[in-house]
Amino acid sequence: DCFVLSQLVGEQGHVTGIDMTEGQVEVAKKHIAYHMDKFGYRKPNVEFLQGYMEKLGDAGLADESYDIVISNCVVNLAPDKKAVLQEAYRVLKPGGEMYFSDVYASRRLSETVRKHRVLWAECLAGALYWRDLYSIAEEVGFSPPCLVTATPITVGNKELESIIGDCRFVSATFRLFKVPGSSRAGPGQVVYNGGIVGHERELVFDANFTFKEGEVVDVDAEMAAILQRSRFAEEFLIRAGGGNAAAPQGCC
Repeated sequence: DCFVLSQLVGEQGHVTGIDMTEGQVEVAKKHIAYHMDKFGYRKPNVEFLQGYMEKLGDAGLADESYDIVISNCVVNLAPDKKAVLQEAYRVLKPGGEMYFSDVYASRRLSETVRKHRVLWAECLAGALYWRDLYSIAEEVGFSPPCLVTATPITVGNKELESIIGDCRFVSATFRLFKVPGSSRAGPGQVVYNGGIVGHERELVFDANFTFKEGEVVDVDAEMAAILQRSRFAEEFLIRAGGGNAAAPQGCC
């Protein structure tokens, strides 16, 4: 993921990769030179640090130093998920985004499920109840989560299914934005200018909003604030007013 991002941000951008194991960090470092050559960079734009996502400060990550935090199915492995979101919020610049995929459950998991070794290895035992994500995000200070995609997970094992019971799991991607509450003035109407490379005709923002170039779209106060206060501000004409926007969606 880090090397994909390394190419996306360009040579003048910067990517920091974090892993709690020394071995994984060392393996990643061995591939820096290869990707520099592949991308045609004169200097590396990616670094790898050993650390914990609940304690990014211990790895040297400063307050308000990143535009975006990306995580791919590892938050479920963290015992303290609120601490993970708090650290992401801390290191993000105002208007920054946490974009992450993970496993979510349709209800809070029993102690039996949460301590099951096989279910833990399958990234199910650590799954967060999806409604708790919304409450934790609010407590930390993020805007309400924007659901991007959600795909049901099939267990396919009778023994494990009997332990899980009627709980359902999904793999879901969410966007969280660090937008000051005072900036959420009210609903609005927005027009996408088509300025994002690769998405000139339309921008699929999340499961609720797809913005077509030049089309007027009614948005709620949260989305209006996100578009106005984030890196997307230059891509939209935003004005006050507008009708009812789509209601936020759950993932399970």
